[in-house]
Amino acid sequence: MRLAVLFGCAVALGGCSVDIGGFSFTKDSSGTRTSSASARASTQEALLTADGGCEADVSLDPSTRSQPKEIALGVTECELVKLKGARPTDVLIGESGKGQREVQVLYSEPGGREIYMFTDNRLSRIVKPGQGQG
Repeated sequence: MRLAVLFGCAVALGGCSVDIGGFSFTKDSSGTRTSSASARASTQEALLTADGGCEADVSLDPSTRSQPKEIALGVTECELVKLKGARPTDVLIGESGKGQREVQVLYSEPGGREIYMFTDNRLSRIVKPGQGQG
């Protein structure tokens, strides 16, 4: 019950993250035992970190979409990694002059390098071997 209330508050706050922790006490024939658990949920979509991992595993964002079936313009950074099935070779994270998050994700494939460019967590451009950067 408390967990549902905390998740409801997280959604209402919008754009925030919630760290949830707690203890439970159980008593059995050997005495009282204490255990603890914690979870982190975010109301924003997960973003890639510089090491190629996603920073949040659970999203409470009401606009959360179903997992896309293919890599296409508009997918998120973490959706790309899930679709590729492997961590990227390299991730460059920066900011544009307009204050937008810009991310370049590099995959070294047998046929050459593939570069996926994101603006504000949406795939905006793909550069594959044999394509010009123009």
